[in-house]
Amino acid sequence: MKKLFLLLICLAVAAGGAEVKKSAPKKKAAKKIIPAGIVIDYKCTYDNTLQKAMVQYASGKEARPLVVALHTWSSTYLHTAAYFALAKQYDVHVIAPNFRGPNTVGNPLSMGSDAAVADIVDAVEWMKKKVKVDPERIYIIGGSGGGHMALLMAGRHPEIWAGVSAWCPISDLKKWCTFHKGKGYGAQIIRNLKADPRSDAAAAKKAAERSPVSYLARAREVALDIATGIHDGHKGSVPISETFNAYNCVAAKADQVPQETITFMVEKEQAPAGTPEFKDPGYGRRKVHYRKVSKNVRVTIFEGGHHILSPYGFAWLMQQRKGKPAVWQNVKGSGKAEKLNR
Repeated sequence: MKKLFLLLICLAVAAGGAEVKKSAPKKKAAKKIIPAGIVIDYKCTYDNTLQKAMVQYASGKEARPLVVALHTWSSTYLHTAAYFALAKQYDVHVIAPNFRGPNTVGNPLSMGSDAAVADIVDAVEWMKKKVKVDPERIYIIGGSGGGHMALLMAGRHPEIWAGVSAWCPISDLKKWCTFHKGKGYGAQIIRNLKADPRSDAAAAKKAAERSPVSYLARAREVALDIATGIHDGHKGSVPISETFNAYNCVAAKADQVPQETITFMVEKEQAPAGTPEFKDPGYGRRKVHYRKVSKNVRVTIFEGGHHILSPYGFAWLMQQRKGKPAVWQNVKGSGKAEKLNR
């Protein structure tokens, strides 16, 4: 008993004189991405590989519309949650294909390659086999790099789409590479093409093959809405000239935006004096600086930067029908904008 008492005293003294060590600060765990839908694998006909996509199905057994939701330039199919929430609201099918992933990693099969295009076509076909899809109401939406692919798909496969909604899109890869002086996004383009399109003829040809402006003339029968924030290119990575150039590819000659207007708006971040004011209830209180329509294609320059108005995009798409004239009126929306991931 005495020995036990002495042992307890020794332990108490040792504890009292012991240095209290602070535990090392815990590293902040990386934010986990929780899929907004079901992650699936489907076979791509380009190279018979399995490709990833995220899907969500509409309720009921009748044929429902399908929305193809596209990720941005630097992200993946997992970064499309906002579209899935809207698809649930409208009770439509949605699929977000990966189309070979981010364009940032020097992957020649990304950035609008034939493989990336085939991935999106095959994603639509996969959904048509899996659930009942209304073939008159297949849509595609994307912003930034997703806007690039939305426009590319409009030109490469106009037979699929009832409506295409593209926000802050890249329409000409060589011009965009030049805008960034071959650095940043420009360097990524160079890596994906394995040469500089500004100085290498073969790379310039490849850039053209992956650029929407090379194909958009084929999309004149598709309802096509192209929009961007007026400050993009200044507070954002894609100058508004990319949007105007896409519109001019589709618009009738008499409806095209003059180059001097484009140059003025790019430089001054405002519409020329005398430009009529545009009111669109779907944009809420957000100002519409410039708008032009030519049959089935429309260009809108709104107050904002590198932003997308996803609720407006969905509301507009839901009104379009394949083979029918584009519907521009009575689009509901709040004017709420989201900054696009780059």
